[in-house]
Amino acid sequence: MTDSTGKLLWQPDSDKTAKTQLAEFITRVSAECDSVNDYDTFYQWSVDHSDLFWDRVWQWSDVISSRSADKILIQPDAMPGAEWFPGSQLNYAENMLRFRDDKTALIFRSESGQVRRLTYAELFEEVRRIANYLKSEGVSVGDRVAGYMSNTIETIVAMLATASLGAIWSSCSPDFGVKGVKERFSQIEPCILFAINGYQFGGKDIPVVDTIRDVVKSIPSIRSVVMVPFIDEPSAMEVSGIGDFVWWKQIESTDDPLEFVQLDFDHPLYILYSSGTTGAPKCIVHGAGGTLLQHLKEHRLHCDIKREDVLFYFTTCGWMMWNWLLSGLASGCTLLLYDGSPFFPRRRSLWQVAEEHRISVFGTSARYLAALAKARIKPMEDYDLSSLRAVLSTGSPLAPDHFEYVYSNVKSDLMLSSISGGTDIVSCFVLGNPMRPVYKGEIQCRGLGMAVDVYDEDGSSVVGQRGELVCTRPFPSMPLGFWNQPDDEKFHQAYFSRFKGVWAQGDFAELTPRDGIVIYGRSDAVLNPGGVRIGTAEIYRQVEKVDEITESLCIGQIWDHDVRIVLFVVLVEGAVLDSDLKRKIRQVIQTNTTRRHVPKKIISVADIPRTLSGKIVELAVRDIVHGAAVKNTEALANPESLEHFRNLTELAEN
Repeated sequence: MTDSTGKLLWQPDSDKTAKTQLAEFITRVSAECDSVNDYDTFYQWSVDHSDLFWDRVWQWSDVISSRSADKILIQPDAMPGAEWFPGSQLNYAENMLRFRDDKTALIFRSESGQVRRLTYAELFEEVRRIANYLKSEGVSVGDRVAGYMSNTIETIVAMLATASLGAIWSSCSPDFGVKGVKERFSQIEPCILFAINGYQFGGKDIPVVDTIRDVVKSIPSIRSVVMVPFIDEPSAMEVSGIGDFVWWKQIESTDDPLEFVQLDFDHPLYILYSSGTTGAPKCIVHGAGGTLLQHLKEHRLHCDIKREDVLFYFTTCGWMMWNWLLSGLASGCTLLLYDGSPFFPRRRSLWQVAEEHRISVFGTSARYLAALAKARIKPMEDYDLSSLRAVLSTGSPLAPDHFEYVYSNVKSDLMLSSISGGTDIVSCFVLGNPMRPVYKGEIQCRGLGMAVDVYDEDGSSVVGQRGELVCTRPFPSMPLGFWNQPDDEKFHQAYFSRFKGVWAQGDFAELTPRDGIVIYGRSDAVLNPGGVRIGTAEIYRQVEKVDEITESLCIGQIWDHDVRIVLFVVLVEGAVLDSDLKRKIRQVIQTNTTRRHVPKKIISVADIPRTLSGKIVELAVRDIVHGAAVKNTEALANPESLEHFRNLTELAEN
């Protein structure tokens, strides 16, 4: 590491630490195992005895099941191939709806200020109503139900109703275009589509009825559409051509009870999608039991989420953090659902929401925090954030300076958890820890029960050296495979082709001597000038310090039998990329990293391509620069931005 010096930023209060659920859990385990006496030995025990660890999580979390497992783990050395809790039967939705009281379960807040609430008792009744409708439509175990939905209360209800019947839920957010939706849903052939008629973003109502009509026409498996009116209700003429549909509010409630179909531990719960930037999106299938256990562990042990908490994550239904957020219901807390622009009507609007609704765990993206830092927003000066005790960040590596930004401008006493995992495992490999300090630039710890390591190119474990983030032993939330890929060839190629019998996540990372983790970016986008591997995040962290730059993207260009670093920058209004600014950028990078990190070319562009979930797309730009075709521009939120990188004269010069 260079400027991420590991400066201590936060030390948890020992009295509060002793009252965390993690401390309680360690105490319980230590009473049974003499070798467990602190967090470090507990983590090692959770990896060395992963079967016992996950069984303790099951028991301690009071997982609701109708049948116990015959054994905790079969084939513990198979990667993949291990089988968790065979013989057990449960229902994910039943575990989400274990509480049925008058405590608020869901708060929906739109960017325009609309607020709706649902108690746990009301949530149960709504799920019962929609589940019985699905049942009347013939939905049963294994059927796919799709959601083209915003992050609203109805989406949560529809998903839980689907899961209660043993059907499989899959969703896209309404900012996906027609092709993007069809590429995903056509592969899984859903029988029912839940769709919202429009969404709000940046103060505008954006209707999507035309997209729904096109999707329904092109996917013959869709038998019926449930339409949720979010913006003005369309007239009968506007919804013509959609086929058999019903408005959400028109679905009648019956006296039929809510049935929780009991299913195997590995019964499919979700189908999530890869970004699709290198071809058709992969349909990643996740099991109910593994998702439930992993999220319970992460919420209760790593985030210390309790019934009195208000949990918020800024996400859409096309990002796995929505699935992660939903599982907070199993802990009995209140979920705050927000839909719209995080910067409307003002850049600090989400912090007003945090104050008004007493958010205790605030989740967002690293990009959002970077934007606040660049705009010099100071939430602590404007809002009462006394209820806030944790900020979670993911989507891309959080820059060291933005760790300091949070403690200087949001709140000095909180757990800042940079977390990393992904759609592949619908959870985290590395994340926060309420019992450990936060150091600048470092993720606090490896996930309990997750044998996370860093390998060099030869497959040897390394500490204090950059390499490939791997997981060397099975874990319950490993995906079941890809939909409609019975031979699992693509599944093996995606995760197990790099190191045999070891999961390779595709992240370039470093394990620090104090067991923290630094993520340097995607390993498939690692730069290799002169044979030295450099993570793109190392460069972004420095460029973000330059006031004249709002965003940047870095690639390696093949040049003169080697690779040279090319940096593309988006400038603030009025700035000019002249020789002085280029010199400033290079000086900042070299001072805080090495000479090898300094780009050979710095080029100004008007925009940078991003996926629909907001991640920059380095590989697409690299392909454009080298004259290769970009396989799937529908996966991009702004595909037109790729034209800024085509046939640049600067890239043909020394």
